[in-house]
Amino acid sequence: MSTERYNAREAEPRWQKIWDERGIYRTRNDDPRPKYYVLEMFPYPSGRIHIGHGRNYVMGDVVARFKRMKGFNVLHPMGWDAFGLPAENAAIERKTHPGKWTYENIATMREQLKLLGLSLDWSREIATCDPSYYGEQQRIFLDFLKGGFVYRRESEVNWDPVDNTVLANEQVIDGRGWRSGALVERRKLAQWFFRISDASEELLAGLDTLERWPDKVRLMQRNWIGRSEGLHVRFALADAPAGRPESLPAEIKVYTTRPDTLFGAAFLALSPGHPVTETLAAGNPALASFVEECRRGGTSTAEIETQEKMGFDTGLKVRHPLGGPDLPVYVANFVLMEYGTGAIFGCPAHDQRDHDFARKYALPITPVVLPPDVDPAAFSVAEAPYEGEGVLFNSGFLDGLTVPAAKEKVALRLENEILGNAPVGERAVNYRLRDWGISRQRYWGCPIPIIHCDACGPVPVPDDQLPVKLPEDVSFDQPGNPLDRHPSWKHVNCPSCGAPARRETDTMDTFVDSSWYFARFAAEPGTAPLQKGAADQWLPVDQYIGGIEHAILHLLYSRFFIRTLKKLDRLSVAEPFAGLFTQGMIVHETYKDAEGRWLFPEEVERDAAGQPVKVGTGEKVTVGAPEKMSKSKKNVVPPEVVADTYGVDSARWFMLSDTPPERDSEWTDKGIEGAWRFVQRVWRLVGDTAALVPGVVARPDDFGAESLALRRASHKLAAQVAEDIERLRFNVAVARVHAFANVFGDALTGARKTAEAGALAPDLAFALREAAGFLVSVVAPMVPHLAEECGQVLNGAGLMAQAHWPEVEAALLVDDTVTLPIQINGKRRGEIVVPKEASPAEVEKAVLALDLIAQALDGRAPKRIIVVPQRIVNVVA
Repeated sequence: MSTERYNAREAEPRWQKIWDERGIYRTRNDDPRPKYYVLEMFPYPSGRIHIGHGRNYVMGDVVARFKRMKGFNVLHPMGWDAFGLPAENAAIERKTHPGKWTYENIATMREQLKLLGLSLDWSREIATCDPSYYGEQQRIFLDFLKGGFVYRRESEVNWDPVDNTVLANEQVIDGRGWRSGALVERRKLAQWFFRISDASEELLAGLDTLERWPDKVRLMQRNWIGRSEGLHVRFALADAPAGRPESLPAEIKVYTTRPDTLFGAAFLALSPGHPVTETLAAGNPALASFVEECRRGGTSTAEIETQEKMGFDTGLKVRHPLGGPDLPVYVANFVLMEYGTGAIFGCPAHDQRDHDFARKYALPITPVVLPPDVDPAAFSVAEAPYEGEGVLFNSGFLDGLTVPAAKEKVALRLENEILGNAPVGERAVNYRLRDWGISRQRYWGCPIPIIHCDACGPVPVPDDQLPVKLPEDVSFDQPGNPLDRHPSWKHVNCPSCGAPARRETDTMDTFVDSSWYFARFAAEPGTAPLQKGAADQWLPVDQYIGGIEHAILHLLYSRFFIRTLKKLDRLSVAEPFAGLFTQGMIVHETYKDAEGRWLFPEEVERDAAGQPVKVGTGEKVTVGAPEKMSKSKKNVVPPEVVADTYGVDSARWFMLSDTPPERDSEWTDKGIEGAWRFVQRVWRLVGDTAALVPGVVARPDDFGAESLALRRASHKLAAQVAEDIERLRFNVAVARVHAFANVFGDALTGARKTAEAGALAPDLAFALREAAGFLVSVVAPMVPHLAEECGQVLNGAGLMAQAHWPEVEAALLVDDTVTLPIQINGKRRGEIVVPKEASPAEVEKAVLALDLIAQALDGRAPKRIIVVPQRIVNVVA
């Protein structure tokens, strides 16, 4: 019996070195085996990782190792999403260059990831801030521009007037810049856009092909694309008040999905950016001031919908298209110019936002949809709107109709009424998805490869001048974009006419960087970054793993990117990710000292009474609920600490075993200690087997009941765990291994007693060696270092990293026996194991021989025995 503990601290770095030196995980594109591409969302190099970051990488690694064992040519790469604002913030705070900070972090995080024993092909490592990467991105941009998928227009942005920069929506806090504290303005700037809205329908339809994506993610994308069927309704302007600008149009067009509620309309509302608003504001200082106030809010849909509803009565009125009273026209802060036509009609009785607005400005609230089984005379929406289904009332020719029928009848009527030379109503499909604005007024990003010439306009940078590299000699001692104030970088000659011109100083949204990186990994090192042949070989990614927080933008932008590259014939696939899995987070308790300062877990210990106290002082510590591991709250566990204390394989086992992988998992000392104990148990089981059966045993012709039972357990384990890993049910796989370890341990105990009494039968010796081999192979994807060490104990040579998955004998997966529950007078009293093909008479005989039946009958003959084959036995006493 093995008495030495498994020494993870010594074994793990040794095996990692061997894997690295032999290039075990380097992938070749000319490998003839079937391909399998597994990828985890690449990280931002923010500094140091904690063990919570490792969960998705470990899951992907299990899949990658398993697929290699199943005979696939596996691509499992790693890279860095390296551009972004945090690097600029670090440059300002630490007086350093963003590139230096970024590459130092990459070096640190690379070593930390290597600690986890991941089977990554590091030869394909990329960083999006490398000119070889973003140079190709610039070529893609220009291909998109040439193909008509990129354009430039003015767009409203969040502008910080102190820092002189555009802010993302999440950087606007209570209407102020997160750094400067200045009131944020909505300002129009010339921005570059990708035409993703033109792909709305195909992106929506494509979701139906993604059968291996979580339903919740596909639903989130459907909602974000936001397809709706509605009606464009043209409202004619009524007689205008004195001073009406002559340039005003004769009508205002509204898009609505609820034409059935037109008889409940109380007002029209225009966006602050609507052309009618701008025309009126030019001659109305009060309206211009209101528009300016609206622009101080954020630009995101969520912010606009949750802020206080404000309106400005323009004095204009429009005719009701169905003959109702004229409606006042307001400018409202909650109407988005980017959605529909930038104008809406408000029906306060059946929409919360419109209800709030109507109550604030004392507008009429007329219900037009009556809930089922409600008396119209008693129905009121004075306090809250009704937003459910029902039948129309207070609606003239629509009364009594259901909502769908009323929509259809209104559409038919307005389609046949003419205003000017066009129908009053036209059916329309609208999408919530807006074009993707990619311009960022920052330094640390991919430069947009455009040169602005006063004579020629925006001119693409010639291909032989790519990449447009970021200048190194920049300063962050002033607010704003350093590229704008660089003394020489932006000053160039126009490629078309040769006149003095200016480079585009905006850089690309970092979502662009992550929208094609998976295609870059397909190309072998030292070759062109985006190769059609390589991309077609490897894409789509077979299994993509990452957080649910990227369910919308990153995934949607990547889908758009790949579809557009296909249209440009740069690759042939339509979807980037065939399978998607969104893992839960690792959470940990939080700790605070008496003064409310956060503490790291290693700063806390338990006193003699089991109470948490601060290490070294004994000061009482307040324990908070488990939360996502966060550097700010210090509830993080460094991988180095885990590797040194328990070993990486123990951490991997714990991360896989604790909970279903899609749910959050709490990191606890008890949990990691339990994982460490099981690692030691596997080591002992294998060591004990090697000691008991020291060499390879020839397969015997026949197997007894004991050896056959163990072989059945071994082969079932391999078959079931394979299925579990395929389905990403890692915690179920771990549970099966635990159960098998009990069976195997019992078999070993019995075998030792047999060996002590005499020679071990060849069939049992074979079954024990086979069981140990199956156990090592099955755990190899999950605890690879331990598997290598166990493999050496069993086999003395070879690498488990290059081993095959055990071959399962189908006959051993079929049970020859069946367990039948036994009822006595309808109540379950026990069970019996009988041959699967036993006849009812044989089952009856076996049941009557049981002690529990004899005791129940007490010498009497049973009145009846009912045998339902392979289901149940019922004894009527």
